[in-house]
Amino acid sequence: MIDSNEIKKFLYDLGAEICGIAPIERFKNAPDGFHPKDIFPECKSVVVFAKRAPSASMLSGNRVVYTQVTISIFKELDRICVNTCCYLDKLHVGAVMIPADNPYEYWDNEKKQGKGILSLKHAGELAGIGVMGKNTLLVNEDLGNMMYLGALLIDKVVDYDPMITENYCYDKCKVCIENCPKKALNGVTVDQSLCRSNIAAQSAKGDWLYNCNKCRTLCPNVLGHKK
Repeated sequence: MIDSNEIKKFLYDLGAEICGIAPIERFKNAPDGFHPKDIFPECKSVVVFAKRAPSASMLSGNRVVYTQVTISIFKELDRICVNTCCYLDKLHVGAVMIPADNPYEYWDNEKKQGKGILSLKHAGELAGIGVMGKNTLLVNEDLGNMMYLGALLIDKVVDYDPMITENYCYDKCKVCIENCPKKALNGVTVDQSLCRSNIAAQSAKGDWLYNCNKCRTLCPNVLGHKK
């Protein structure tokens, strides 16, 4: 019989920095079509984990470095997730991978709005990994917002983690809102059409690069929450 500690240990051994587990009941408010059971009807628990982003690389201001680090972390998260699913398969635990990034099935071309098959940041919040900031990024007390998320759905009930009840965003702080070049943030959500118009740009060679990350890098919680 699998338990939560065994799952977490395997994820940590593969390189995860933090891991949390949410019972399926916490997803009762998930939008139609984006509930874990829409992906895996037998799902009983959602395991969410995170990988740290190297802060100096991300804060260097170089678009090439930021882009390549981000792409590399997404690949690493998928590697961790696939290997964990294979490990659980041998233990007769059904486990379904959630991609760390693309591809999307849902896309609204008019709004330039994409949605993953499961919202990883909302799943991370429900699994007790962090809390959502005004920049709509998940913030962890130790890792700040310098983390990227992966998740897997399992068909077993295991011990779950408590959600964080503390609000990590400072009441009067509007750094992300005021510094967004496209004014895409309102403190609750992000206008994807505005954000996407500036978040990526092509180099002279034609490579796509992340062009804007102010909501992440200027946040007071970028490297951890300071009480």
